[in-house]
Amino acid sequence: MGLSVQPGNSYPLGATISEDGVNFCLYSKYATGIDLLLFDSPDDPYPSHTIHLNPQEHRSFHYWHVLVLGIGVGQVYAYRAAGPYLPEEGLRFDPTKVLLDPYAHAVVGQGNYDRQAACHPGENCPWALRGVVMDSRAYNWEGDIPLEIPYANSVIYEMHVGGFTRHPSSGVSPEKRGTFAGVIEKIPYLKSLGITAVELLPIHQFDERDAPLGLENYWGYSTVAFFAPHRAYSSRQDPLGPVEEFRDMVKALHRAGIEVILDVVFNHTAEGDERGPTLSFRGLDNLTYYILDENNLTHYANYSGCGNTVKANHAVVGRLILDCLRYWVSEMHVDGFRFDLASVMARDKDGTPLVDPPIIWSIESDPILARTKLIAEAWDAGGLYQVGSFIGDRFAEWNGPFRDDVRQFIQGANGTVGHLAARILGSPDIFNDPDRETNRSINFVTCHDGFTLRDVVSYDKKHNEANGEGNRDGSDANFSWNCGVEGNTDDPAIQALRQRQMKNLITVLFMAQGTPMVLMGDESGRTQMGNNNAYCQNSPRSWMNWDTLMEQQEIWRFTRDAIALTQSLQIFQQTHWLAVSDRFINGPHLIWHGVQLYDPDWSDHSHSLAFTLYHPAAREKLHVMINAYWEPLTFDLPKNLTESRWHRIIDTALPPPEDIVAPNGSTPFAESKYQVMARSCVVLIAQGI
Repeated sequence: MGLSVQPGNSYPLGATISEDGVNFCLYSKYATGIDLLLFDSPDDPYPSHTIHLNPQEHRSFHYWHVLVLGIGVGQVYAYRAAGPYLPEEGLRFDPTKVLLDPYAHAVVGQGNYDRQAACHPGENCPWALRGVVMDSRAYNWEGDIPLEIPYANSVIYEMHVGGFTRHPSSGVSPEKRGTFAGVIEKIPYLKSLGITAVELLPIHQFDERDAPLGLENYWGYSTVAFFAPHRAYSSRQDPLGPVEEFRDMVKALHRAGIEVILDVVFNHTAEGDERGPTLSFRGLDNLTYYILDENNLTHYANYSGCGNTVKANHAVVGRLILDCLRYWVSEMHVDGFRFDLASVMARDKDGTPLVDPPIIWSIESDPILARTKLIAEAWDAGGLYQVGSFIGDRFAEWNGPFRDDVRQFIQGANGTVGHLAARILGSPDIFNDPDRETNRSINFVTCHDGFTLRDVVSYDKKHNEANGEGNRDGSDANFSWNCGVEGNTDDPAIQALRQRQMKNLITVLFMAQGTPMVLMGDESGRTQMGNNNAYCQNSPRSWMNWDTLMEQQEIWRFTRDAIALTQSLQIFQQTHWLAVSDRFINGPHLIWHGVQLYDPDWSDHSHSLAFTLYHPAAREKLHVMINAYWEPLTFDLPKNLTESRWHRIIDTALPPPEDIVAPNGSTPFAESKYQVMARSCVVLIAQGI
């Protein structure tokens, strides 16, 4: 049976439901012809209808469009694009390839998908991904609204949706393990830990086959469709299941007071370099979507380190990025975004760094995004490093130097005490705008990319042999220390030292000004067995093993209580720089000390630092002592001018439950000095101010 078609409209882009049918629209400047393919079911090898779009009726400027009557929600579709195949001119049209709509809101066909069929010449229709028509208006949000939690009150938990509940020990029913529904079941756990936001590794539809040696792409930094939730993260089998289940998760997290931040990858796609597959963008308009090597247009500029680079400052690509962000906020209710390799978006259409990149200013000034968190990973793989200088007024930034400097100091490296002090203050040496909110520094000691917290204290070197790249992949700059033995050990002394070092790292993370971020599983001592680049390890090596929660109650409790402590005190929720003083003053401030009061040791051989935090209006006063030296050190304590007395709330050298206690459960400490044991941290709080 034939379908009735009309010319349709050049907007909106994508597949849009109307009373009469569906309007399809996409952009292609250089195509000579576009075919719309309609499939009766997601896994049909070939379309039941092919609609040829002729330029006279179905093209407005560079937009191809058609209104198909009599179809609706759930319709499976894809495209073919005809045009010149001239790689030396940057054109790679191939009408034998079935192409995914860049604006597809749901993707099907994973069961038959074959990446290699899209790489090699010839027909790939039976093994291609397809889009699904949906209607965003049909979902009942039940009054859900954004939480708008300030950075100053935020604790971020970097989570992998699949790895969070995929392990059988999660207790999640088998059909929900590794899914959005599985996250919903674990919301009470997240709530008990005290985090206020989950930052999800990429949940956009990505290519799991984009990995070497038959391994899987686990992290998800290989995007196929920016508007579509990843189907493997849904427990539902229906074509629109991932969209609905993602919304259910967001709504449930919001009810628990937890924000949802998406890790978005607008720097490259799954199509890779010139040897990669033709899945969507390359086959529709290679010159528009990618930065090509200006000296050889058959090759791709690779500022992402993943084979290609998205041309973010092209007007059409920039519009796609904005439309995508708006969609996830307005239709999917997410609270913010973390931009992977965000500095790629600061490059011009030829790859040259820009002073005022249009796409970045457009993102930060967009009214739909005005209430969202915008977090930049302010560097790229092409040498552009912009931490502290990222463009715009709104973006927070991952503070990579915080991770490196804190690790080195706690490890016992020389020449690090000055850097540690800057990180504790919120990194004013990096973020030197006096009007900038201190909490725009996203502080972390671990993230998905690198060692876990346990591995930081268990390995001197990376162990990535399982990745199949001869241990050449992954960073060599880990700033880790194995405490005497590489990897697992039964030595109780080394085990105790590792526990203490993990607590030290957690303590510094939460005693610093800025917004803290915790990596999934660090609170339970998760290990990747020394693998610092587990992007292709979709296995128990990377998953959260919930059995370790029982084995590592000491670290879990310490992390939970450190979060609760800092969330209860205004001194850790400041939006402006703390004053640095050598005496007590009005207003929130910090006083530096060494083992002697008011006499910090800034020398290269210093391994200790102390400081007093004071918030007079909130009647809060803390004294923090950090000893990264391998012998005990005795620190002088400040005298209190009132009847207040010091109470010990943290001492990482003490066994649980004395290692951390709530202020209201602490006991007074009357002495004028405190012996801080080797490689340990102590925090005192004044009560009775």
